[in-house]
Amino acid sequence: VQLVESGGGVVETGGSLRLSCATSGFFFEDSAIGWFRQAPGKKRELVSCISSNGGAASYADSVKGRFTISSDGAKTSPTIYLQMDNLKPEDSATYYCGLEIQYAICYGAGGMDYWGEGILVTVSS
Repeated sequence: VQLVESGGGVVETGGSLRLSCATSGFFFEDSAIGWFRQAPGKKRELVSCISSNGGAASYADSVKGRFTISSDGAKTSPTIYLQMDNLKPEDSATYYCGLEIQYAICYGAGGMDYWGEGILVTVSS
């Protein structure tokens, strides 16, 4: 299983970015993929999660209404996107996608089974 993030960079406050998580080597069933972020000196936190079981996506309160998670719909090695709008300086962090393959739920950073390498997002004020 591999997860590869792309789409990060530097953007001004109020701007937008779309992150992509390209996956390979698994079938998206009974599993969940989440976007996490980690700022320097802080714990890795769950930003958004999407389940293979078709339930509603979940979002951290800090990003609700600004971020949208989506999938390309593929069951074999899907690509998961995170559309980030109205970005704020506090959104600056390294963003990771993580895969959970047992319960189809993103419990948190400690519950994920696979990780990408991460990609940096910087929002300038």
